[in-house]
Amino acid sequence: MTKIKSTTVLAVKHNGSISIGADGQATMGNTVAKSNVKKIRKLQDGKIVTGFAGSTADAFTLLERFDEKLNSYGGNMKRAAIELAKDWRMDRYLRKLESMLIVVDKEDILILSGTGDVLEPDNGIAAIGSGSMYAQAAAQALTKHAPQLDSKEIVEESLKIAADICIYTNSNLIIERIG
Repeated sequence: MTKIKSTTVLAVKHNGSISIGADGQATMGNTVAKSNVKKIRKLQDGKIVTGFAGSTADAFTLLERFDEKLNSYGGNMKRAAIELAKDWRMDRYLRKLESMLIVVDKEDILILSGTGDVLEPDNGIAAIGSGSMYAQAAAQALTKHAPQLDSKEIVEESLKIAADICIYTNSNLIIERIG
């Protein structure tokens, strides 16, 4: 799987809901270029929410294609994700795009990558970007040791922890909850 620097996106399924969030930092090399980038997007009238890491222009291209696939397959997120992953891997233009996506609906979390992967995490936690391992570890600990928290609270606290550790992640967070 491609290692993407410069952001953290986290999705958590916990206590009957799914939340997805991201920080707002965009970097160019070692410099912060912008601190309030919106890396979370709603599709299908808010029924599906996506988060991206990597090149913004590449991510927007993929989000447009994903939305087209959703429309083609009646809003079926899994089918649209699989079809996008096929195109992403096989198409000469798309194959060069440097981005990753997390897509969620009220039931599922999927990670999509340019290598053709469509991964559904076993533990209900998905993370991408440079701070992903910090956020994922924090989310795993919180779901286990603070089970009373809802998914949005876990995403928020986990992203804050990642922002304290990862220099490519800030604490300007956008978080969406589904269900």
